[in-house]
Amino acid sequence: MNTRILADLVAGGGKYCLLLAGLWLAAGCNPEVSEAPEVMVQLGTVQSGPAIQAEELNGAIARQPGNASLYAHRAEFRLDAGQAEQALRDINQALELDDAPGEFYYLKARALRAQGQLPGALAAAATASRHGYASASLSLLVGEAHLAARHYSAALDHLDRTLRQEPTNAGALFYKGLAYAGLRDTAQALSFLQASVKLDPHQPETLHQLAFLANANHQPLLAAPHAARGIRLAPTYGPLYYDYGRQFDLQGAPDSAQQYFLKALRFDSTLYRADYRVALALFRQRQYKAAIPHLQRAVRRSAGLPNVRQMLAESYEAQGMHELALAQYQQLVLENPGNRHWTYKVWKGKARAAGQPTNEPRREAVAPVAPLSISRPSSGF
Repeated sequence: MNTRILADLVAGGGKYCLLLAGLWLAAGCNPEVSEAPEVMVQLGTVQSGPAIQAEELNGAIARQPGNASLYAHRAEFRLDAGQAEQALRDINQALELDDAPGEFYYLKARALRAQGQLPGALAAAATASRHGYASASLSLLVGEAHLAARHYSAALDHLDRTLRQEPTNAGALFYKGLAYAGLRDTAQALSFLQASVKLDPHQPETLHQLAFLANANHQPLLAAPHAARGIRLAPTYGPLYYDYGRQFDLQGAPDSAQQYFLKALRFDSTLYRADYRVALALFRQRQYKAAIPHLQRAVRRSAGLPNVRQMLAESYEAQGMHELALAQYQQLVLENPGNRHWTYKVWKGKARAAGQPTNEPRREAVAPVAPLSISRPSSGF
């Protein structure tokens, strides 16, 4: 399959990449966290070859500064080397010299997409099409860009076009799976991700998305083999360890789950879901001091996790960190206006900070009243 645009969207790691803020899927029972695919990362290694090839063109460009094709070739090599900013300068120079070739606009779309400039990338791709450039790679780029913008229906239209041109394009099947996940069509999402794995079984990112989606759908037995295979392929990729821990969690093996959540964090400290689940277990065991750093990271990255701020506030309070607890309770009041419990917690925290009593005054016990002794009047008999 054509992997050019997949290899240059983000720097560092794999063939498939996608800059999504998240695709929300069905969540489990409270206090379960809403499961959604994380930002996807590139998993392959960028070789030094393209960068060297780009440098080798410098001399030719110096000799022929008016040759637009030379700038375009260097832009392509720089894109393959992950040098998106330099590539964009080159392709803009090529277009100044010759604004006719559709492929130049396609290269510009690639460069803009690699920098996360979705509207610009889509505009350049549309211009490439108007200039007669038509390829599966262009359709794939446009489909993926729409997916990154969460325009799921538009993404599916362009990905279908890619598959009409290249029916065995594993990348298009992969992105279709994510688009259906975004539309909350779990059955279709799993089907397309599985089809992508069959065509390209060595993509850890696809295996991660499959395992994540299966866990989110409470199918741990489906998730486990995908996560295990992914770990064998990418033994330092944190999200796969989270996936494997989550399937243990769903099967009622919390100790094993914790081990894998902690492994996930060792490889990727930004996995806030792993922090959340580690903290959840510690909080339930009343290990508040150990839970606090995990809760702090989880709140910082996703304050909408179920009960996460409440657990942090109560953990601070249990450790005598009353000012920090008060700040969290105040935020809970802002997020839950009218909630009497959080309002009371804020009052209590402010009273404690002012040195005022925080316990309701106890009423003095009242002695029981002795029953009255009333003499009956004489009956006269």
